[in-house]
Amino acid sequence: MKTTISLLSYACLIALSLSLVSPASAAETLRIGLIGLDSSHAVAFTKVINAENPRPEVADAKVVAAYPGGSPDLPTSRDRIEGFTKQVSDMGVEIVPSIDALLKKVDAVIMNSVDGRVHLEQVKPVLEAGIPVFVDKPITASMKDAQALYALSESTGTPCFSSSTLRFCNEVIELEKQSQAGNIVGCVAYSPCKLDETHPDLFWYGIHGVETLFTVMGPGCVSVQRTKTEGADIVTGVWQDGRVGTFRGIRDGAAGYGVMVFGKKDIELVKIRASYDILVNEIVKFFRTGKPPVSPAQTLEIVAFMTAADVSRDSNGKSVTLESVMKN
Repeated sequence: MKTTISLLSYACLIALSLSLVSPASAAETLRIGLIGLDSSHAVAFTKVINAENPRPEVADAKVVAAYPGGSPDLPTSRDRIEGFTKQVSDMGVEIVPSIDALLKKVDAVIMNSVDGRVHLEQVKPVLEAGIPVFVDKPITASMKDAQALYALSESTGTPCFSSSTLRFCNEVIELEKQSQAGNIVGCVAYSPCKLDETHPDLFWYGIHGVETLFTVMGPGCVSVQRTKTEGADIVTGVWQDGRVGTFRGIRDGAAGYGVMVFGKKDIELVKIRASYDILVNEIVKFFRTGKPPVSPAQTLEIVAFMTAADVSRDSNGKSVTLESVMKN
């Protein structure tokens, strides 16, 4: 299938380019910079990495500098940036006036800007400088920008990856192992799904549940159908092997994170306890090795799923292929 070949080519090209990157030696202090202080993740990640007694996985890393950024037309960014900037500064992090100034002080970058629309523009100088970067969810606010971001990563030979925190929660990791063993035939993943007019519907917050769905089901989704109401979204994907996976986005009633798993021998409801610890471990490990734990192909498939969901919404719930939105 053309979609699969296209997605896998991204992964192969990035893998080939990793040999051009020279991550910081494990014997050195890894100097990390932040872009975007308008997200609570900037504060949370810094607390983990710069802890007085850090965990062994992050002991030789330190957040040393940060560029606040911010989006004046997005209240979630504009109204929080001052407070988050102060919190990060109070942890001993130098606040710098530009991305260029930041890049002179760091070995790696975590992009926490809450606004996915600015990610491609902000990540461009980082990749061009050959500095590995983790891009917090959503990777971008469009399919086109996500493809352009990974194309830039490939052309510069600079590795990057993006992920929701939910992928790296213990419960999801265990379900992924079960899926890889062939024990899961389908699932329904759920999460809050607040909307913002500046982003495509699922990109803003539904990404958490969608990434959970793909972590459990694995890659290979070929088509999507969506039902949207004021209080919920139901997005159903069909996988190449005939399995069916569904995302339920919650806007009304009790909310939380979890997965209803349909196995070969049992059906189980697994509630997820969100935590940043494992994700931060993976980010620091990635900066050390240059090897992303989530491939470009995986993330692009997730972006295609969310994009196809909007196309289905606008087409009265008809089935939309992921291949079609990647082309268009």
